[in-house]
Amino acid sequence: MMSSSLDELRSSGPDAAIDIVDLHVRRGGRVALNGVSMRIARGAITGLLGPSGCGKTTLMRSIVGTQIVSAGTVTVLGLPAGSAELRHRIGYVTQNPTIYPDLRVIDNVRYFAALYGSGAHDVDDALAAVDLDDVRRSPAGNLSGGQRTRVSLACALVAQPEVLVLDEPTVGLDPVLRADLWDRFAALARHGTTLLISSHVMDEADHCQDLLLMRDGRLLAHTAPNRLREDTACQSLDEAFLSIIRRDTAAAPA
Repeated sequence: MMSSSLDELRSSGPDAAIDIVDLHVRRGGRVALNGVSMRIARGAITGLLGPSGCGKTTLMRSIVGTQIVSAGTVTVLGLPAGSAELRHRIGYVTQNPTIYPDLRVIDNVRYFAALYGSGAHDVDDALAAVDLDDVRRSPAGNLSGGQRTRVSLACALVAQPEVLVLDEPTVGLDPVLRADLWDRFAALARHGTTLLISSHVMDEADHCQDLLLMRDGRLLAHTAPNRLREDTACQSLDEAFLSIIRRDTAAAPA
């Protein structure tokens, strides 16, 4: 397995935005996360990849502090996940757009700005960051699915969060819009934002500096795209992930 050693995961340092140690979560009577440990670097795009139902959303909910955990610790920006001090420092975009369809785009973003204590210039910056200036006065309910996703992103960006957690933000989008969003994510990272982005599409992994590969509630590998290819001798990231799964299955006790 290509995950970091437990000593590395537990080591302290200025580059860790998120530090998770031996996290266990049960949901609906089943194990959702089983002993997950990881450290996520500041100012980078970390991809969280794996099939649907593998625990990605549960892990993200644990990081933003909305998930009850059974055991383990989750530390974000040096504070326990869910701390009141983190509310203005973390942005979270769920799989489904969390906007009010009867409000205009700008009013959706203004509402979240009011919750965060952000100003009018922050609203303008958030809309510009996701290229929504031309529809800012349109009712959100009249927008396409991709545009509604960007409104949700603007609502998260208006607080200028240090950590941005995005749960499958590109699912169902056309290739052009997907590429545009990834360009915007890269720009955020260049300006110091830490991004954790989940996906079940392996070709999106090449947009990430770090990769977390999950299956069945466990972390199979903490690696990087090129390293994953080298360690598995696979050029296709899909094949590389399948190779990791085969290794894990072969190593499992009978």
